[in-house]
Amino acid sequence: MKIALIGYGKMGKIIERIARSRGHEIVSIIDIENLSDFDSPAFKSADVAIEFTRPDTAIQNIRNCFKANVPVVVGTTGWALSEVQDELKAGNHTLFVSSNFSIGVNIFMAVNSYLAKLMNRFNNYNVEMTEVHHIHKLDAPSGTAITLAEGILKQLDRKETWTKEVEGKPSDLAIKSIREGEVPGIHTIRYESEVDSITITHDAKSRDGFALGAVMAAEFTAGKKGLLGMSDMLDFLKCL
Repeated sequence: MKIALIGYGKMGKIIERIARSRGHEIVSIIDIENLSDFDSPAFKSADVAIEFTRPDTAIQNIRNCFKANVPVVVGTTGWALSEVQDELKAGNHTLFVSSNFSIGVNIFMAVNSYLAKLMNRFNNYNVEMTEVHHIHKLDAPSGTAITLAEGILKQLDRKETWTKEVEGKPSDLAIKSIREGEVPGIHTIRYESEVDSITITHDAKSRDGFALGAVMAAEFTAGKKGLLGMSDMLDFLKCL
């Protein structure tokens, strides 16, 4: 499969390594200094593009992929899907979006949702979340933390919305964000009562899990149309 990379920072380089190890060809690498390559024959020859850049550039990168008719897998978080949904549908384009491509994180999300469903019966437990990432991450809370919070809110009647850092009222779910060192990503959800606490944590050891998931998403996306996500890919993998 021919893959184009958009963003060539740490994640881009890891994705390149893993994609090549799985037998794929990298036909184009676009970074800040060569944005004109979106119009190149090499980029347009790609079966799929993988985008890991910044929240303030992701939407234009997606539009450039639509213009070139190249399916795109987007790992950047902190941008609004609503800004490109109409274009996606009108142009019959292909967009795979996930707040986190790690298979382990997606298992963790399922555990999180099930735990929240169980805890809905026990009003004496309050819940909060802490996420830790490297100092280069621009968005806070992380996209993964927001997805986890949404999973809790769907199941826990006593919580209505997530808030940054502090719980202003009992119906708030506080998400605390910490930025330090080169931490790939730690997400912790804690249910606290007067008598005990229940804590679940996902701790990424490296970026390799995210990169592998992104390449697998590209493999899944090639040849498909419309809006896709991790649930589509994981449902497909169950059938193999």
